[in-house]
Amino acid sequence: MTIRAVVVDDSVVIRRLVVQVLESDPDFEVVGTAANGKIALAKVAQQQPDLVVMDVEMPEMNGIEAVRELRKLGHRMPIIMFSTLTERGATATLDALAAGASDYVAKPSNMGSITQSLNAVASQLIPKASALLPGKASPRHPSGALAGGVSSQSSQHSTVLKAGFNQAGVKLHTPAQPHPISAVIIGSSTGGPEALSKVISGLTEQLPVPILVVQHMPPVFTKQLAARLDKLSPHTVVEAAGGEQLRPGTIYVAPGDYHLVVEAKATGIYTALTKTPPVNFCRPSVDVMFQAAREAFGGELLSVVLTGMGSDGKNGAGSVIEAGGTVYVQDQETSVVWGMPGAVATAGSAHKILPITEVAPAIMAAVHGAPIKGAKRY
Repeated sequence: MTIRAVVVDDSVVIRRLVVQVLESDPDFEVVGTAANGKIALAKVAQQQPDLVVMDVEMPEMNGIEAVRELRKLGHRMPIIMFSTLTERGATATLDALAAGASDYVAKPSNMGSITQSLNAVASQLIPKASALLPGKASPRHPSGALAGGVSSQSSQHSTVLKAGFNQAGVKLHTPAQPHPISAVIIGSSTGGPEALSKVISGLTEQLPVPILVVQHMPPVFTKQLAARLDKLSPHTVVEAAGGEQLRPGTIYVAPGDYHLVVEAKATGIYTALTKTPPVNFCRPSVDVMFQAAREAFGGELLSVVLTGMGSDGKNGAGSVIEAGGTVYVQDQETSVVWGMPGAVATAGSAHKILPITEVAPAIMAAVHGAPIKGAKRY
């Protein structure tokens, strides 16, 4: 079944690039293009596409305004923003996600050739669009070059990102036994910024433990995300810099392109950043952070996996379970993509599957109801 797309960008060059990327894949058909948000509204009303790829900054009506208007008009199709990797671009992209956009793709910069630009966009856009429309996408891409000569950077990556899970029939892990909780660790990806906003704003009481967050985002974006989350609850939210001693009531967000880990020292538990290779095609990786936290805290952990494509977090959640910790995941209905939480749940590593509105209350209940901690008291 073909995914019908509308491409919106004020640059003729970028529109052609995105159209070529989409139409190089047999799953996609571009049924319309637009030079600004105002024209896009008419195109969407006319074509009723399955997908919209939208630039952020455009004349007459920008991408944020267009997303807001499309959602107001009742259009529920996925909208993927085409963003620049700048502070301004990050701010605008997060605004678009808050307005109802589904995900974003980084515009290519400093590419040596059109082929490199096409490959860079294809490696992000095709898997993300396919994950957002699992019922319409083929189960896998052909290996090697995509149709039209645009080669996939990693056919394995595309296959992993397009893998889907179904909550029906999932069996929960044996109910968690009461245990001390020394830290809360959270992982998310596609749809994560808005899911994290709901969770952090729902933590209405400052928790007596630190919280560590991995959200799959590039540099600059994570700093902007941390600044936004900092305004939503009594907790202090910072982008981790490495070397901070973990403090209760503080939320540490992994910076883009660095793995966030923690290290136990005689004087306490400290953050550290590493540039070791990506895990699950991701840096920062949820698995890397979860496993490092397990080494530092043992089973004194509450792990939460929110919306996201792929399976990052599955192995780390399993290691937390093995150590005696607790794992919660977001449910399929409220997830933008039930990939990461689905991978954890179908592996049998989730104690609870929760709608996003119940995640924060469940975290507070688990932490406040935990037995008194021993040597790791903050």
